[in-house]
Amino acid sequence: TLVFIHGGAWTEGDKDPLPVVPTTAGFLVVSINYRMYPAYRFPAMIEDVKCAIRYLRAHAALFNLDPERIALIGHSAGGHLAALAGLAGEEAGWDRGPFAELSSRVQAVVEMSGPTDLTRPFPDWMMVQKELVFGAEQWVSASPVTHVHASAPPFLIVHGDADPAVPVEQANLLYEALIRAGAPAELLTLHNAGHGLEPLAGEMRPSAEEMFGRIIGFLTHCLA
Repeated sequence: TLVFIHGGAWTEGDKDPLPVVPTTAGFLVVSINYRMYPAYRFPAMIEDVKCAIRYLRAHAALFNLDPERIALIGHSAGGHLAALAGLAGEEAGWDRGPFAELSSRVQAVVEMSGPTDLTRPFPDWMMVQKELVFGAEQWVSASPVTHVHASAPPFLIVHGDADPAVPVEQANLLYEALIRAGAPAELLTLHNAGHGLEPLAGEMRPSAEEMFGRIIGFLTHCLA
């Protein structure tokens, strides 16, 4: 089962579609919503993601899914939330709401174009959004890199090296932190690719088809 977390922003009205189609490979895909700014600020978003995972476990029979084979895949803000949900345990205090007796852990994470260290600089418009959604005192705790540990689920990190919104450095920071911790991680850097993993100045390498194949191969291996 793949839990897809919409991206584009943590704010209302900006939810990009998933750039790959895992259903063609036989995966059950669940697309979830989460509370957004300005009605809500962090940590409402991550609480909703974790609650959605617990909900799926509680209703595994209804949806005909294996509760021990759940992966997260998210793009942009969704990538940030996927990484954070995959890494942060109950001690973070975000497992709130129904089905508290169940775990929100997952077996794999595909993180695409997402912020991973909120303490680092971003383009001006992203800095404004970050300051609206998160309190400055939350930048460390809301950063996936803060929660990296050796028993983290396998990660595939996908990022364009020409991303104008979230610098590719963010992908490198998460990958390096996972490797240092001894956690399984792969990094797929797309050359000439923008924030939406689309070609910008010239041909994108690897191609979209190759990227899709890499993602499906990773998920198939992790959820086998």
